Amino acid sequence: MSDASVRAVGWAQSFPVSRGVRAGREWARAHMENLGWTKADPDAVDSVVLAVSELVTNAHHHAHTSAQVVLTWDGQGLHLSVHDSGPGAPTPRDADDSSLGGRGLAIVDALADTWSVHPTADGKTITACFKAPGAGRCSQSTR
Repeated sequence: MSDASVRAVGWAQSFPVSRGVRAGREWARAHMENLGWTKADPDAVDSVVLAVSELVTNAHHHAHTSAQVVLTWDGQGLHLSVHDSGPGAPTPRDADDSSLGGRGLAIVDALADTWSVHPTADGKTITACFKAPGAGRCSQSTR
């Protein structure tokens, strides 16, 4: 985004359980392209896309609901929020080497600059922030 007057921009999409994870990755990658991150910081793009994949998978697998995904660019960082209607907060697990799952939140923790969980009246929202290439800190509080 080269227009200095743009203070924030965002996109939102709902991804149903039946076809959401792949569509979520493709949708996020397209928006990262629009922001110019694919040339400026392709590793950051891969991190955001992987985080989308993990959080949408968690919504589908654990909450058994659609995932509402919001990407918000505020000039300093990209905020990824994924909401599901499942009860309770997610619980990070310690997966051993033979486990096929249980690493989603650990992956998000490793990739994002910050992340947090916010309970809502109808479920929860997990928000992860990824600082912009060359920017300072994300404007989101830490876990």
